[in-house]
Formats: sequence, C-alpha cells, structure tokens
Amino acid sequence: MIKSTYKKPLSPIALAISLTLASLASLSLTGCSQNQLTSTDESTKNNASVSIDSTITLEQVTKDVTYLASDELQGRDNFSQDIRQAASFIANRFEEVGLTPKSNTTSFKQHYVVQRIKPDTLSVEINGQVFASESLSMATTLTDIAWSHDNVKANSAINTVIIDENDNMRTALRKLNNQGGQHLVLLHPKHEKSFKRYQSYFARGLTKLVDESDNTQGGVIVIALTDIKEVKSFTVKGNAKVTETTLSNVVGVLPGKSKANEIVLYSAHYDHLGVKPNEDATQNTKTKQSSEIFNGADDDASGVSAIINLANHFAKAGNNERTLMFAAFSAEEIGGFGSRHFSTNIDPQQITAMINIEMIGKPALFGEGTVWMTGMDRSNLGEQLNETLAPQNLQVYADPYPKQNLFYRSDNATLARLGVPAHSFSSTQLDKDQHYHQSTDDISSLNLPSMLKVIKMLATATTPLVDGSITPSRIDPNKVKRNGLIY
Repeated sequence: MIKSTYKKPLSPIALAISLTLASLASLSLTGCSQNQLTSTDESTKNNASVSIDSTITLEQVTKDVTYLASDELQGRDNFSQDIRQAASFIANRFEEVGLTPKSNTTSFKQHYVVQRIKPDTLSVEINGQVFASESLSMATTLTDIAWSHDNVKANSAINTVIIDENDNMRTALRKLNNQGGQHLVLLHPKHEKSFKRYQSYFARGLTKLVDESDNTQGGVIVIALTDIKEVKSFTVKGNAKVTETTLSNVVGVLPGKSKANEIVLYSAHYDHLGVKPNEDATQNTKTKQSSEIFNGADDDASGVSAIINLANHFAKAGNNERTLMFAAFSAEEIGGFGSRHFSTNIDPQQITAMINIEMIGKPALFGEGTVWMTGMDRSNLGEQLNETLAPQNLQVYADPYPKQNLFYRSDNATLARLGVPAHSFSSTQLDKDQHYHQSTDDISSLNLPSMLKVIKMLATATTPLVDGSITPSRIDPNKVKRNGLIY
C-alpha cells in the first residue's frame, strides 16, 4: 500500500496547548498555522497522497474491470456493436468522475473511419508458368492491380525481388513494407512454413486509417512460392474488396490551471479480439462450445479501469496545474489506428508525457503491485518517477523483455514517433502468461489487489507531472522506427 503523509487535525484542547506553547516560544502566527492546519498551498500539494485510498478503491476498480471484461461485451471486437457499448460505458464513467470532452467538442467519443481491404482474387503467371492459389499471397492497400510486361527491366514501376533459400524472409519483407510501392516477390520453397503464416495473415485483409490529410503511399506485395531465379516476363492480376467502418476513441479532459497548455496524457486501449470459433469444437461438439469469447480482462480492460480511476483520483485531488487528458483508444489490436487518429488531432508539442497503461492485472516478476515501463532509456521520465517513489522504497522497473520489442507494440509508439515522452507501463510476465490473447484472459485470471497497488503507485509516481514540478526530456523521433506503409 502507498504510505500516507496525512496528519490528523488537532483536537481543540491540543490546539490550545499548541498555540500557548507557540506564543511562549515567540513563534509567528504563520508558524502556528502550519502546526494547526496545513496551509492552502500545502494542502493542494498533499491532496493526492491524502485522498488516494478513498479515490482509488478495490471496490470501484473491480466493478470497472469486471464489466469491461464481461461476456456481455463479447470481447470488444473493433467491428462489433459490443465495442460501441463499451465506449458508452467509458464515456459515462468519465463524466461521473468529473471529466469534460475535449475543447470544441460536445462528446467524449472521437470518431474516425478505417478501411478494411481484403484480397479477393489473384492470378500470377511468371515466365509462362501459371501459379496455383495455394502458392500465392497478396498484401495490398489498392483495390485493383494489373501488371503485365515481357521486359522486366523496362517495367520500372514494378519491383521484382527474389528471396533465396538463405535469405531472411522477414527482414526482406519488412524492407519492402517500409518502402511502399509495388513489389513482386519470388520466395524460395524453403520458406514455405513462414510463407503459410504470412499467407494466412494477408488473407484476413489489411486495415487503413482514412485520413484525407495523409499523403502516405500504400502499395502491394505479391508473393509467389517458387524456385525461379530469373524473371523474364510476368502477368499479375488481382483485386480487393473494401469496407469502411466508423470507430471511436473515448477522450476526457481535466482542465489545468497555471500550465493549462501543457498536457499529461493517460491512455489505454479498450478493444480486444471479440468472439472466435472454438477449434476444438469440431472434434467433440457435445462437450465443447462452438465459439469462445476473448474477454481481454488483462489486455486491456485492466488498463482502461486504471485510467478511469486515475481520472477520479486527480479530479478529486484538484492539484493538476497541467491539463490531464484520459484517452481510451480503439483499434490497438489491429494496428493502433485509434492512437494514430488521436495524434493527428492534437499538437504533440503540448503533450508533456504519455502514461500508457497496458496489462497490469497480474503481478510482475518483481512482485505483487510492481510495474515496469517500456523504453526507459529513451527519455528521463522513468528516472524522474523513481525519484518521486524513492522515499516509499518503491520504483518503476525497466522493461524486462527487451527482445519482445514491447515499446513498439502498444499505442505509446505512435506518440513517441512525434517526440512525446510516451511509454507503456505494465506488469505482465509476457514470457510466461498462458492467458495472453486466449479466451482464458477473463476476470478470474486477474490479481485485483496487485492491480490496485499498481494504479495507486502510478498515481503517486505521476503526481509531479500533474502538478507541473517535473518535465521529462523529449524522445528523439529520428530514433523511433516508422510504421510499415503496406501492412
């Protein structure tokens, strides 16, 4: 538990004795008042620690995370009615705790449009050889493609790439993805196992944010599984079906005082995987359900519950010199499009820091109630938070899973690319978590007392951000990897 620095008010008798002793000691009235009652300024500074146990409670945190992870919301899939119900719940909670919508808006919901682009048909002929569909795959942001040429060298618009048996397939495709444009890839059969995974992923279709101001080119990658090493001619034809869907972030604001133009952003994503067929059901239909709900209790109902209750805490504390913004993002699970849209509607220079909370429902390897952050070496935010926590013998740990590239696997990466000190805070033991992206990630898998401790610790640690007494260094955007242009 977070230790409180609250001092019980003196009784009338004790107060009289205090005043008498103060007078005898020739102390000023100012000094006496500091011994009697905390001054107005000091009270404002200490409100966060004074009220933390009453503003962030196990009862309310449990209610919030239980509803968000309930079967009623059917796993909060982005393209379902259920996620809209979840958004309305979050908006209502924001209003209950005292937040207001962003300036110039009347709603907590921030709408945006995404396109789902799903390959429909694809035919490929190389050097006169026609390929079966089982050996083909396509990732595209375009609806129609038609490539045909007898002289490959003369067809500069289409880049032909051969990935040989000793080449790194993933690295080669990542390079093409970062380039954008149109690519015909001849992939050696040695990579068939990896090819099948990409084929399955691309077949589900890609999602693209619809943004009229975005001039970023997309592109096409067509992969043919073959041992052909020289392309003399090719003909490629394909098309994709496009559907548009409106999604919503939920954004609430607690206006600041003396530093109202500086923003501290608390965020989490509220979407998850929805309902999926139970692959085991076909083997034993009598004992297995035909579908499973992926409730996403830890991922990331836990984080959303955290920002709701942090909002309640800071609204009641009333010590925010900076403006506080609380954002529940959608579409994190399908490419981070919620945070991408959010970032186009705000000046990143105004954001002092982003505290993105991702999967805090289970104890970290450092013990119950502990938390770690991604990208600690990219700004000095972690160092500043630990200076705040040091008197209580608490700390925020560095990401213990650097090989997992977790800095890039949540919504913080979008804002980090714009220079914001944006980090994710988590407690998951991802290398051991058997519930991650499984239907068993439900409320019963959470350790709620540990989760409560994490939320309270984050409230304490970030109070100097809120009251304006610390300002972290910016992240160098040139050192943050870009998103791919195609998939």
